[in-house]
Amino acid sequence: MKVEIWSDVMCPFCYIGKRKFETALAQFENKDSIEIEWKSFQLNPAQETDPTRSVTEYLAEVKGWTLGYARQMNDYVTNMAREVGLQYDFDKAIIANSFDAHRVVQLAKKHGQGDAMEERLFKAYFTEGLNTADHETLLRLGVEIGLDSEEVKQVLASDQYRNEVKADINEARQVGVTGVPFFVFNQKYAVSGAQAPETFLGALKKSFGEWEEVNPVTEPVTIQGAVCTPDGNCA
Repeated sequence: MKVEIWSDVMCPFCYIGKRKFETALAQFENKDSIEIEWKSFQLNPAQETDPTRSVTEYLAEVKGWTLGYARQMNDYVTNMAREVGLQYDFDKAIIANSFDAHRVVQLAKKHGQGDAMEERLFKAYFTEGLNTADHETLLRLGVEIGLDSEEVKQVLASDQYRNEVKADINEARQVGVTGVPFFVFNQKYAVSGAQAPETFLGALKKSFGEWEEVNPVTEPVTIQGAVCTPDGNCA
């Protein structure tokens, strides 16, 4: 059964939501039958990458907050992240447009590494203070999770996977995504936000139960015949 997750690399609740969902998935008895697909979403498509400004300054400007209130909000989110084992450092985080990062995620998905790429980008942005719009940084992160360096370079030097990112964003509008993270279970049930693991687990159980009725998992019936085994015996 497929679980689709719309998220943005610069969304603090998306990383927290990922951890809470993973906690639920670890408790789910049919977790090996779950396929996770990460979907691209941009909170601010027009965002300009600016390493000279802190996240606190950015939030104060776009939200009309004071710097003190912006710091208070960042501290609140940092504490939420700590509760699920994540370390956020908003003083180091670099304001960056996420479009190219999403293109690299799309490449990683092609190789079955979408989840690993999302995880590495989240950590790079929220913990390590790396510029996730910088092509050299994206290349290094992609190689770290096992992507081919030449393929990553080719993607970043072109507009490859641009259409895939746009398609995910358009699909998000069609299914009613107004914020991320947004989880869709079996194309039928949706959970919005970084909910408690119990909420995710309930959605997994309900959606999987319905999916299993249509897609029963059964042991194949084997008709025995003459075979050769790896130990060299043939009978």
